[in-house]
Amino acid sequence: MSPRSSTEVRPLGVALLGSTGSIGRQTVEVLEAHADRFQVRALATGRNAAELEAQARRLRPAAVSLADEGTQLDLPAGTERWRGGEALERMAVLDDVDIVVVGTGGVVSLRPVLAALRAGKVVASANKETLVSGGHLVMAEARARAGERAAVDPHDPLATPLAWLRPIDSEHSAIWQCLVGERRSAVARLILTASGGPFRDESAEEIAAATPERALRHPNWSMGAKITIDSATLANKGLEVIEARWLYDVAYDAIDVVVHPQSVVHSAVLFIDGSLKAQLGTPDMRLPIQYALTYPERLPSSAASLDLVAAARLDFRAPDEARFPALRIAREAGRTGSRASAALIAADEVAVARFLDGTLDFNGIPRLLEAAVRRFGEGDDQAPDIAALVALDGEVRAAFAAGPVEAA
Repeated sequence: MSPRSSTEVRPLGVALLGSTGSIGRQTVEVLEAHADRFQVRALATGRNAAELEAQARRLRPAAVSLADEGTQLDLPAGTERWRGGEALERMAVLDDVDIVVVGTGGVVSLRPVLAALRAGKVVASANKETLVSGGHLVMAEARARAGERAAVDPHDPLATPLAWLRPIDSEHSAIWQCLVGERRSAVARLILTASGGPFRDESAEEIAAATPERALRHPNWSMGAKITIDSATLANKGLEVIEARWLYDVAYDAIDVVVHPQSVVHSAVLFIDGSLKAQLGTPDMRLPIQYALTYPERLPSSAASLDLVAAARLDFRAPDEARFPALRIAREAGRTGSRASAALIAADEVAVARFLDGTLDFNGIPRLLEAAVRRFGEGDDQAPDIAALVALDGEVRAAFAAGPVEAA
C-alpha cells in the first residue's frame, strides 16, 4: 500500500473487524463521511445481525462474517457471507484491502492482525490484546514492513512501524501525533492521561461498595460496558502502559499516568530539552479513528472542535494506586513479560463480566487480576507464540469463570 497521492484515484479498500461495536459504528461514520476516499470491502462482527445487515446494505462490501453462524442474514446482491474461524484472516488479506480496522476484542484478533501485516496491509487497531498479549509478535512485523519501505525511501510516510500498526485509542493516537517528526532519542517520557472514571473522587469504602450501574456512568465518554468498567478500575490505563511500551519502544520507567478529569489533553510527550508536547481535542473517538485512516493527511471532521475558552481549566493529579490497584498490577505484569500480560488481559475480561453479572464485587476485579498473573503469568516463556497465547487465554478464563477469588 502507498499513501494517497494526487494521481491516485482508487479509493482505499477497508476491512472492518468488529463493525457493530462502539469503535466499529464510529468507524463507519468516518468512512461514510469520506466515501470518495474509502471503499468498505469486508465487515465482520459477533452477534448483532440486524446492524450488520444494515451496514451491508449501505456499504455494499464484498464479504461479511457473523460469528453467530446459526443466525441467517439478509444480504444485498453481491455481498457474500463468509463462515468459519478463518474468515477474519481471509478478510484481512483480500487483494483490494489496504487498511484493516480492528475494533474486535480478544486474542482471536491476533491472527488477522499478523496476517494483514505479513500481507503488506496497514492495521488500525483498538484491540488491546494485539499488543498486551502479542506485542512481541506484532511489532516485529510492523518493524519489518517499515524497514522494507525505509530501504527504498527513508522519507516514506510508511517507513515507521506506527504507520503500519496505527493506534485508535485516543491516548495512543495522541502520543503518535506528538511524535510525528520527532527523533525517538529526544523523548524523555510518555504521559498517558486518564479521566479517573466515575470513582476518582470517592473514598476506598465507597469504591468497595460500587455497583455496576454506578460504574457504568462514565463522566466524559460514551463507550461500551467493558472499557467503561476498565476506566472505573484504571485497568485500562495499566493496559495502555503495556501497549505504550510496545508501540513506542520505551522502558516502563519512562511511562507515566496522570489523572486529567476533563479529558481534553489526550496524552503528552516530554522531550529531553524539557519541552512538553500534548494533543488536545474534544472527547470524540471519531478523531483518532479518522487520523488512523487518513495518516499522513488530515481531513475535515464532523467532530466538534475544541474551544479552549469554553474548556476554561485543565486539572491534573497523580493516580492513587492504593484505591485503584489494577494500575500497579498491570505495570508489574508488563515488566514480567508477555505471558504475564496475556494472563492479565484474559483475567480482566472474566473479571469485568463477573462484576457486571453480579458474581464479583468491584474490588474483586483487581483481586482476580493479581491472582491470575501470579498463577499463570510466571515462567520462562515470556514471549509465547500464538498457539500458546490462545491456550493460556482459555486456561485463565476457565480457572476464574466462577467461585470466590482470594487475595493473591
